[in-house]
This record gives sequence, structure tokens and C-alpha cells, in this order.
Amino acid sequence: MRVADAADAPALAATLAAEVAPGATVLISGFGEPGTPFLLVDALAEHGGGDLTVVKNDANEPGVGVGRLLEAGRMRRLVATHVGLNRDLMAAWEAGDLDVEIHPQGLLAERIRCGGAGLPAFLADLDPELLPPTDPPRDVVTWAGATYTVEPALRGDVALIHAAEADRYGNLRYHATARNFAPAMALAAERTWASVDRIVDGPLDPDAVVTPGATVDAVLEVPAGYDPGTKAARLRRGEALR
Repeated sequence: MRVADAADAPALAATLAAEVAPGATVLISGFGEPGTPFLLVDALAEHGGGDLTVVKNDANEPGVGVGRLLEAGRMRRLVATHVGLNRDLMAAWEAGDLDVEIHPQGLLAERIRCGGAGLPAFLADLDPELLPPTDPPRDVVTWAGATYTVEPALRGDVALIHAAEADRYGNLRYHATARNFAPAMALAAERTWASVDRIVDGPLDPDAVVTPGATVDAVLEVPAGYDPGTKAARLRRGEALR
């Protein structure tokens, strides 16, 4: 377990990012700004390998989060549920410079959950004609007279997640819906690194722990005032948006 307080977190983030090999699959938590580990994503944009497959609910904004990975040329492929708020990524997709695979949100969440549960796939009672195409195409099976698509589990080489609090054993507690994809992703990756708002010295109350430390490999406390560059952060500072 590697633990870094706020003063040492940027250096550890850079070290961890450099361990992400070219061609890796990276799971990133977050729904827009809430739950996105910006400290870790920014470090990945600066120090990580290229040709990455990134799995995230959304594509953030231009120049922010996933947008920074795009600008840095780190991504080869994005698996997401919507990307419409990032015009730069949309342009790269339309130009053929980036592979993008779009899923319904619940389907993506279940693919990740199955990856963490050790299941190879699940059956979805969705009309394959209404789903976005995949490469290779989805398998279709008939069971008890009904038609199902076979949705493969999704795992990552590393998961970058964010939580509200951690103790020094790596146990994590989340704030409300900012937990979103993080607990499932922590189970579905070979390594899990978590940025947190606060590291506490004593152990967290076991009843408050959502992600146990046994599934976490590094915890980094985000420095006070860290600026992810999002529109919400700029509004909190009182800046006008163009």
C-alpha cells in the first residue's frame, strides 16, 4: 500500500502514471466532475503510456480529465456512455483519429461489475438492432424462447478512482452519488489507485467503508485548492464562463 499526504501526492501521482504501460486499459470513475480522480488523470496525461483504452462514463470537457488525455495523445480508444460535452473528442471521433465505443449506462456498469465478480459475460434482453455497433459484433443467443445479446465482462489493468475519505489501510468512504462507478471499478482492475479528499489517521468506521483496503493499492490526498479546470470549479471561483 502506497499512501501520500497532500504534500507528496503530486509526486506519487507522477510515479504511478509512469507505471501505466502503453496499450493498457484504464478504468476511470466519475460522472462529469463528481467522483473523477482529476489528480491521477492529469498525471496520466503528463507521464503515462500511450495507446490507452480508457473506460469512463463520460468524456468530461475539452482540456479537462479525459479531455487532457486526448490532448496529450494518450488514448487510442474510449469506452463510454456519452461524449457530447467534449467537442474536441467528438471531432477526433468523427475524423477517425479515436475509436469510441458507446454503451447504455446500465450496460456499461454491469460489464464492469461482472469483471469484478469474476463472471465472463452476461445476457442482456436488449434488441441488438437498437444498440450501437461493437467490434467484433455482439453475439446473440436464444434462451427459453427469448433473444439476448451476450455482453462480455470488462476489466482494466488499472483503475483510477476518487473517494471522500481514506484511512492509511486503503479503506474508502464516498460522498453520496460521487461514488458512482468507483466501487465496481476497484474490483475490476489489476491495480486500483484512489485520490481522496482527506486521509484520516485512525481506521475508518467499518460500517462507513464501501471499498475495502484489500482492493486498493495506493491512496493520494488531493492538495487543497487543486484545480481540475472544470467549468464547475471556475464558477466556484467566481470566474465568468465564455
